[in-house]
Amino acid sequence: MALYSAAAAVLACLERGEGGLKSLVYNSGFPHVRQLYALVSETLRYASVLEKLLDGAALLQAEKKLAPQLAKVLVYDLLFGKGLKCGGRWKALARRHRARLEAELARMKVRRKVTRNEDLLAPEKAVSAAGEWARAGWAPCVGSSGGLCLTCQAPAASQVPRYVRVNTLKTCVDDVIDFFKRQGYAYLGKAASVEELKALSGKKFLLDRHLPELLVFPSQTDLHDNLLYTSGHIILQDKASCLPAFLLGPVASSHIIDACAAPGNKTSHLAALLKNKGQIFAFDVDPKRVATTSTLLTRAGVTCCQLAQQDFLTVDPRDPKYSRVTHILLDPSCSGSGMVTRGPGEEAASSAERLQALSGFQRRVLNHALSFPALQRLVYSTCSLHQEENEDVVQAVLQKWGSAFRLVPAFPSWPCRGLTTFSGAESCLRASPAETLTHGFFVAVLERCKEGAAAPSSLPAAAKENPQPREGIEPGAAPKKRKKKKKQRVK
Repeated sequence: MALYSAAAAVLACLERGEGGLKSLVYNSGFPHVRQLYALVSETLRYASVLEKLLDGAALLQAEKKLAPQLAKVLVYDLLFGKGLKCGGRWKALARRHRARLEAELARMKVRRKVTRNEDLLAPEKAVSAAGEWARAGWAPCVGSSGGLCLTCQAPAASQVPRYVRVNTLKTCVDDVIDFFKRQGYAYLGKAASVEELKALSGKKFLLDRHLPELLVFPSQTDLHDNLLYTSGHIILQDKASCLPAFLLGPVASSHIIDACAAPGNKTSHLAALLKNKGQIFAFDVDPKRVATTSTLLTRAGVTCCQLAQQDFLTVDPRDPKYSRVTHILLDPSCSGSGMVTRGPGEEAASSAERLQALSGFQRRVLNHALSFPALQRLVYSTCSLHQEENEDVVQAVLQKWGSAFRLVPAFPSWPCRGLTTFSGAESCLRASPAETLTHGFFVAVLERCKEGAAAPSSLPAAAKENPQPREGIEPGAAPKKRKKKKKQRVK
């Protein structure tokens, strides 16, 4: 019963425009996210058919207390899935109306002169379930009825690998590598090219070629039940999602704001860079997302973060509490068009009106972030592919601030650059499944200009040789010597 209630809640949120499918599913609190993701996505795909079935069978008229969203997921699983597997009164209710629903489905097929359920779909949706999910990054089982088996979902053999960030608050890279080797995995060393990542298969893994605490496994690797994950020693986080905190590069004593923190992966990454020293102020307006973030941060051993359920736009930049905030990570709500696990039908949600509303919000929140008086460095990122949410937002805000802030070339050796829609946009970076084997992503790094200093068009040559900022060291600067600290060994 919990599965159907959770699916109905996600559908209702989608109808109200409260987020994308992936974010709503992963923030639902339901423990089996792939099962929930599959049910909601397939219900969306059959939405027009389900509405006609409900009308023809007069189900909602007969059952006044049955919400339309719940009716859709129940009828989908009853007629197109593997049958109702969950118990409870809603299962009994659906089965009471089964004969009427099946009769209505049969009449619909006769009228359309088709025999398969798939043939009832509109031409643009009449693709095989397996094909639809392969494009979304999943490989579902297909039942005899043509529906999805919602109990044995597994990641597809897509081109995006499984990235694993080692949580240096609890362990170190060498210990994690040794742990996986003891579990029968073969460590192949540091990756030298994208081709090596593409060739990964079986129980083999690599150290990422760019990020020193990131391990790379084949895409089908599932580590959700692994001891290292459940104990917080590793974080399952896409490589592109690791770039914002990495490029912010704060020193251990920094005061940082994570403006839109949920679900907390980037926040925990910032804490690891700080070694739990300094201070992180993390904000999110949604209580469920704040609860999810709190759970993740606790599991990761984060102690330097003050998490608040608050809209970042209501935070007063002049509050003495934030007088030492020198770094801000801003990853605001976006269309999510870069996520390779987007479900069927989500792209339609990225209408011109929605993009306009999102970009307006993104400009407001970026302007607000730049108004903190002690701010020196800010990273703006989205998991969107749309220019309206990326280059256009950065350009509009920089024009407003004049010479106060400048774009810093982010990761000059990174292959994907910002769209050249304005002078300096190439300083931004983009990520994509095709070119970087990651989710689609956009990152811009902004710095406050010193009085009288001109904004440089490029980094010095030294920065190109060593582009990765570590622990607040500016690109091209000499790294500081660090004392070795013994980490908790994973046994």
